[in-house]
Amino acid sequence: MAPDQQMVTRLLRRWGEGDRESLDQLMPLVYDQLRSLAGKCLALGYPQHTLRATALVNEAYLRLVQSDVTFNDRVHFFAVAARLLRHILVDHGKSLNRQKRGGGAEKVNFDEAILVSPQVPSGIVELDEALTRLAALDQRKADVIELLFFGGLTYDEVAAALHISPATVHRELRMAKAWLHKELAAS
Repeated sequence: MAPDQQMVTRLLRRWGEGDRESLDQLMPLVYDQLRSLAGKCLALGYPQHTLRATALVNEAYLRLVQSDVTFNDRVHFFAVAARLLRHILVDHGKSLNRQKRGGGAEKVNFDEAILVSPQVPSGIVELDEALTRLAALDQRKADVIELLFFGGLTYDEVAAALHISPATVHRELRMAKAWLHKELAAS
């Protein structure tokens, strides 16, 4: 484990033991990675997303600080952060689709209205619904997707978090991606 990764784990444990100063030292170490994850998560959504990476990180940070979770290590922290990022994006996506906000109607100018495109980008809400269906069928495959794509963890970190081998992570990922592709193409 790299020195920064070890430091994150130590600070998380100290924070879990009640040392509030360790949180102040922790956030600069994890902020850039959280921001990078937020950017990747936003890229998974749809182009009309109004949420920005900084706002997403700030919301996730507030929820992490207010949570009652005791983090075991860096991997556990980013796994929880991944789940939070996903839920924040889904909640935001759902709020944009509510009827009082236009019910998901897309703003199109007159010139664009005459062009018909068969490709409609899958949004974060559709991805979340597909992941939820996948989790009902195979929780581990859904966890692999969530940790890799929303959590930004490496194959080795996902393997450690799920107590499986990196080869199993790779195999589960291939199957999950194929299943998600089929599900999202059908919807």
